[in-house]
Amino acid sequence: MSWNEKFDGLKNQIRGLNGANPAASKGFAGLGKAVKEEGVVEFKTKEFVALGIAVATKCESCIMFHIDALIRIGATREEVADVLGMTIQMGGGPSLMYASKALDCYDEFAAR
Repeated sequence: MSWNEKFDGLKNQIRGLNGANPAASKGFAGLGKAVKEEGVVEFKTKEFVALGIAVATKCESCIMFHIDALIRIGATREEVADVLGMTIQMGGGPSLMYASKALDCYDEFAAR
């Protein structure tokens, strides 16, 4: 299954959860908005941090969302690869495996 197909399926699953528990979804969305819009660190840097955490925690779903956001705000493949290098340094072999997935996801999403 392609990254695009996985991402479409994931977004549908989240819509289902949003419908089943709108209060929790609204609360999580509010937290996301607050941490992304407030503070002194720029949004792009925050998305790179989130991508690093997604790789380190082996969350493919999170990787897709943060790669998508990074592409939308203009992150280059080189920038993503550089950040992924840090995740490998911090997380070793498991992060290497998920960093390679993240870069593959970037390539597929960037081509759409």
